[in-house]
Amino acid sequence: MRVMVVGGAGYIGSHMVKMLLSEGHEVVTFDNLSSGHRDAVLGGEFILADLADQQALATAFSQYQPEAVLHFASFIQVGESVTRPDKYYRNNFSNTLNLLDAMVAHSVQHFIFSSTAAVFGEPDYVPIDEQHPCRPVNPYGRSKWMVEQILTDYQLAFGLNSVCLRYFNAAGADPEGLLGERHDPETHLIPLILQAASKRRANIHVFGRDYDTPDGTCIRDYIHIHDLCTAHLLALRYLQAGGASERFNLGNGAGFSVQQVIDTVQHVTNRSIEIVNAERRAGDPARLVADSRRARSELGWQPIYADLQAIVAHAWAWEQRLG
Repeated sequence: MRVMVVGGAGYIGSHMVKMLLSEGHEVVTFDNLSSGHRDAVLGGEFILADLADQQALATAFSQYQPEAVLHFASFIQVGESVTRPDKYYRNNFSNTLNLLDAMVAHSVQHFIFSSTAAVFGEPDYVPIDEQHPCRPVNPYGRSKWMVEQILTDYQLAFGLNSVCLRYFNAAGADPEGLLGERHDPETHLIPLILQAASKRRANIHVFGRDYDTPDGTCIRDYIHIHDLCTAHLLALRYLQAGGASERFNLGNGAGFSVQQVIDTVQHVTNRSIEIVNAERRAGDPARLVADSRRARSELGWQPIYADLQAIVAHAWAWEQRLG
């Protein structure tokens, strides 16, 4: 297929471009490089443009005529979304509308949306399945949930079929060592701890040690970037085969505590890390873990890097390149 990857220069998008190319697809990356990196796009065509630019979108669709679109171009920092809701609604919601309208205008009917566990808000139970109520508690989560809802309307009105993939914590790096995380600022736990291990960061903060978990620290569900991209590839095949619009949760189904991640990093790197214990952050649930059985049964998805040590080892190899 000819596939447009929006946000294909970012962390997840660049890994997705690499995988699509390896599968023989023609890839067009559409990215404004506000947070991505041009050298992370390892092949295919590249369009430097912004989703706010409707003319640029129209030109891109007319020129390349993609058969499917994968959308990763969202702002993702929860804290920033609280202080800058305008930024998040404008990009994550309004600009996505521009993209969907361009798809409709050019009769592109397959859409894979990078959604998030943040659509659920505070969990009523874990692991979280697709039937869990969606009650996002911040503008980031609300912007994603709003897109999920309008996709239902676009499917009914225009026949635009979509798969929304709600994932929890993307982690790790390309197993071949060509790509990894380069966020600025970095907010994800594993690369932050690895930066402490490589001495690019002085220490790592642990926010709360009194949660109702075995070691008192928060438990989160980490999914390897390779497995995440595989799920997107399977979702694309699902739509190609005539699958109906759907939403799937993605995760390893177990979860690891903050302390377990720190211990694993110290084991993999054979380096000690300075830890600073801090107060809980507002709104941090004790456990966030996905029930991904539907993705496994309906998409045939089977993570191959579910082990935390493998996730950390690949991320450490990338951190050493950066350091």
